[in-house]
Amino acid sequence: MTDFPGAPDPTVPRERERLRVLAAMSGGVDSAVAAARAAEAGHDVTGVHLALSANPQSFRTGARGCCTIEDSRDARRAADVIGIPFYVWDLAERFREDVVEDFIAEYEAGRTPNPCLRCNEKIKFAALLDKALALGFDAVCTGHYATVVLKDDGSRELHRASDMAKDQSYVLGVLDEKQLAHAMFPLGDTLTTKEEIRAEAERRGLAVAKKPDSHDICFIADGDTQGFLASRLGKAEGDIVDESGTKLGTHEGAFGYTIGQRKGLRIGHPAADGKPRYVLDISPVDNTVTVGPVEALDVTALTAIKPRWCGVAPAGPGSYTAQLRAHGGETPVTAELVDGTELRVTFAEPVRGVAPGQAIVLYDGTRVVGSATIAATERSAAARAARSA
Repeated sequence: MTDFPGAPDPTVPRERERLRVLAAMSGGVDSAVAAARAAEAGHDVTGVHLALSANPQSFRTGARGCCTIEDSRDARRAADVIGIPFYVWDLAERFREDVVEDFIAEYEAGRTPNPCLRCNEKIKFAALLDKALALGFDAVCTGHYATVVLKDDGSRELHRASDMAKDQSYVLGVLDEKQLAHAMFPLGDTLTTKEEIRAEAERRGLAVAKKPDSHDICFIADGDTQGFLASRLGKAEGDIVDESGTKLGTHEGAFGYTIGQRKGLRIGHPAADGKPRYVLDISPVDNTVTVGPVEALDVTALTAIKPRWCGVAPAGPGSYTAQLRAHGGETPVTAELVDGTELRVTFAEPVRGVAPGQAIVLYDGTRVVGSATIAATERSAAARAARSA
């Protein structure tokens, strides 16, 4: 492991320059405060709201802070209070292709994607950043809780936020060094609670101060992921089986399940030992969902593909910590890049609920090393024994 210098104040203009900053304003409190801090720090800030749906009314309503007409209006009002120019950019088609369709295709293939991570990779720090640079902006500012550290040699690193309770570096693990060079996260080095961020917004006169946070998938209007997928993929009845292949029940589409799921299985009779069952495997080929005891979920190693590095790719095997979901904890691992295309990861202790399609993000201390998409997992000997028992 390596010790890294503390993160500089993200509100201080990078290299003491006054930058032209494009602030992505979702309509929520975090992005509004981030834009206000960037402007207060002396940057030349312009606000932009991304229209991500051809029919905004089809996305979540009720002030969720992402994709509705209401959110666009909230963002505009915040920009007016801050005193910065404001525009709405239509990225609906790009969002549909790169995020929504990818989400559907991944579930159809029996994998479990993270659409927020994909949005950061393909929309906010690809489509948006490319357009911003073409227009002469120096950086894109968002309300994410993470920190960009400028090194003495001019390179940049992505680190966790100062407040681990709000850290969002996991969903930013797809950013490469070039993208980090043009990223600004004014909230990342703030040791304040969300309530204090809201209080700051109220002091600044921002009406979004009391607006609820967005927790759900923005393009699923009612929060019913299984219903959303069924409407796109169609219902397809299949079997729910145990480890021996014995049929326990039926489902209306294997795409509606994810590895480690316990609730909503609708199995007609309990296990012989009376313990709950969990989803162990999903087979889109024969539309079968396999369930079994929790012990059968233990994973000791995995292979991940499509690695993306927040800087130089690591050379040789190394010791890191890994995060497997946006709100999960860290676990010690050893990892090695094989042939430049596959990441081989071994866990110090077995972990559960690991599903193909999820992202694994590697950390060296607080520094984000990079991320990759889980392609396959290896179960522990105990897990294999539990499956065959």
